[in-house]
Amino acid sequence: MIYPQNFENKIGFDTIRRMLKGKCLSTLGEDMVEAMGFMDDYEEIDNRLNQVVEFVRIIQEEDNFPDQYFFDVRPSLNRIKIEGMYLEEQELFDLRRSLETISSIVAFLKRDADDEDSDSPYPALKELAGDVIVFPQLLLRINGILDNLGKIKDNASAELLKIRRELASTSGSISRSLNSILRAAQSEGYVDKDVTPTMRDGRLVIPVVPALKRKIKGIVHDESATGKTVFIEPAEVVEANNRIRELEGEERREIIRILIEFSKVIRPQIPAILDSYEFLAEIDFIRAKAHVAITTNSTKPSFENKKILDWIQSVHPILQLSLAKHDKKVVPLDITLDENQRILIISGPNAGGKSVCLKTVGLLQYMIQCGMLISMNERSHVGIFKGIFIDIGDEQSIEDDLSTYSSHLTNMKIMMKNCNDESLILIDEFGGGTEPQIGGAIAEAVLKRFNEKKTFGVITTHYQNLKHFAEDNEGVVNGAMLYDRHNMQALFQLQIGNPGSSFAVEIARKIGLPEEVIADASEIVGSEYINADKYLQDIVRDKRYWETKRQNIRKREKQMEETIAKYETDIAELEKRRKEILKTAKEEAEKVLRESNAKIENTIRTIKELRPIRRKLVMRVRN
Repeated sequence: MIYPQNFENKIGFDTIRRMLKGKCLSTLGEDMVEAMGFMDDYEEIDNRLNQVVEFVRIIQEEDNFPDQYFFDVRPSLNRIKIEGMYLEEQELFDLRRSLETISSIVAFLKRDADDEDSDSPYPALKELAGDVIVFPQLLLRINGILDNLGKIKDNASAELLKIRRELASTSGSISRSLNSILRAAQSEGYVDKDVTPTMRDGRLVIPVVPALKRKIKGIVHDESATGKTVFIEPAEVVEANNRIRELEGEERREIIRILIEFSKVIRPQIPAILDSYEFLAEIDFIRAKAHVAITTNSTKPSFENKKILDWIQSVHPILQLSLAKHDKKVVPLDITLDENQRILIISGPNAGGKSVCLKTVGLLQYMIQCGMLISMNERSHVGIFKGIFIDIGDEQSIEDDLSTYSSHLTNMKIMMKNCNDESLILIDEFGGGTEPQIGGAIAEAVLKRFNEKKTFGVITTHYQNLKHFAEDNEGVVNGAMLYDRHNMQALFQLQIGNPGSSFAVEIARKIGLPEEVIADASEIVGSEYINADKYLQDIVRDKRYWETKRQNIRKREKQMEETIAKYETDIAELEKRRKEILKTAKEEAEKVLRESNAKIENTIRTIKELRPIRRKLVMRVRN
């Protein structure tokens, strides 16, 4: 459930929807964008997210995705369901090109997966294309009657070929006759040398100055806007021009006959063709979501089938694009909601980013449950809710005689009635719009009911009693929008764990309110409140200081861990090299030893072989 009806406008999703429509290639995708809505089925959302992730890869890595011809011929196909109706040439041309596109897309998505067990680079999109019917035989039939420019071919029928041949012959005869008449008129000086035959009302004519129009026998068909030229159809070609008109009529009737006959062929296949166009519409829609994701630097975080917000560096995409035009950046939002801290009470100064934080949560959660990628660190964890309720802005209605506060109370009533442990509520300036004491009390009572229902939510407020409620009740946690007290400027950073100060006194001084007025106000509210607010500021300041220290320590620890890991890697590499050197040296020594032993053995063998020869020589010498 989504409440209220103008939810999208309040969080900025209406702008996202316009961006999507602007990225669509046809009304096919635009209709899908218009029909897009909040989903609460985890499997369906996850599948749609995967489709967009895959298409982002296609845009970034592929150059040959077939997206040239996205024509919406559904109205034409629905029209020719009626017997006797037919597709015009242009409609048939659009049908052919878009059916070719559907066929090419299906082939593209299945190109690396010829069987069901093969891996595909785009499994979610391949599954989407799995049952889509393509129409090769129908395309062959269309190619048989349409040329490459989408016009009916001469040989689409024997009768059409005959008519067009006669048309060409008659037109050639007229052209030759006109040129002959024109040359004669030019030689007589009735017509300028640079004049050529022209077309008026579908008939070939000769331009002539009005004073000489009687020199050429024929019918005056028209005159120029200035009145300085009249257009004469010579009598010699009137009959031929009439025949041209007749032939053109015959040609049109034959073309209509061909189109009617072909529409009879298409008519039984219209339901299947329309199903294929639903696929083309889906592709156009997914492609638009992928382009918006690239524009907004969006990704798919860890999407989990439970209630959780564990977001890192999330940003409101519309605000991000708006600031980027002025070379500015959004301060990222880190926020965590889980079963232990379900409701976050955000306090802090006005214009400190509380409402932006609220709208960021609403927009990004709504986007992902509409099947869109979102702008946050991909290490984030995003859950799923059955309903989102929002109360933000001035809802005063003159017609219904509702004040702003009455409208807020009406929203609270609806929320309390319908929310549960699977709902996300987003409330801005909780309890505002009426006398603070009773407004704060009613807000606390309502907050208690929300907590009892174990709903999730983000609520902004200035009321101290709601901050105390968050401190004293499990499931509710305080959060502060940080403020630089020294430089007197908002930091737009959310810090969960402590309530924030409104910095009312400091902001009053910065604006230049007289000091005596500030002193009177402080005396009216009491020193206890002023001191409590000061202590709260000090706590937030100290926490920020120690948080910075902790982050620096963690950063140094990480650097040390990286250095130690590097040293350990280097030592391991050195030990590996030492072992390799020893192994190599041992192998070389063994090789030298083997070679030496072989030489010794060869020497001994040679000596043994020479001994008998030596004995014989000695014997000969003695004898």
